Amino acid sequence: MNFPKELKYSKSHEWVSYEQDGTVLIGITDYAQKELGDLVFVNLPEEGDGVTAGEALGDVESVKAVSDIYSPVTGTVAEINEELLDAPQKINEDPYGAWLIRVENVTDTEELLDADAYEAFTKEENQ
Repeated sequence: MNFPKELKYSKSHEWVSYEQDGTVLIGITDYAQKELGDLVFVNLPEEGDGVTAGEALGDVESVKAVSDIYSPVTGTVAEINEELLDAPQKINEDPYGAWLIRVENVTDTEELLDADAYEAFTKEENQ
């Protein structure tokens, strides 16, 4: 399983990338996409919508189930990855390249883990 060191992670299995322009990219982790299985649908917020740390920002549907995606930050949706609306399988193919939303005006974050702590957390969940 892949845990890129430059990212931060939430315990609800989202990754966060802090961009140079001050925005934040959010996606779901390699662990999450493997647990979910083949993704067939993604429901994302609209540009301009607010997201709140710890609250659902959308959901993904796999062949197994529908699962909420939780926002690890509070802010405003600046952009959504529209490519995923027609091709949700890109998350399975490249979970760290297939970001879901870009958030600006970030005012709060939930407790985020570094790669080593997140990897340890996923191992605990599988016991």
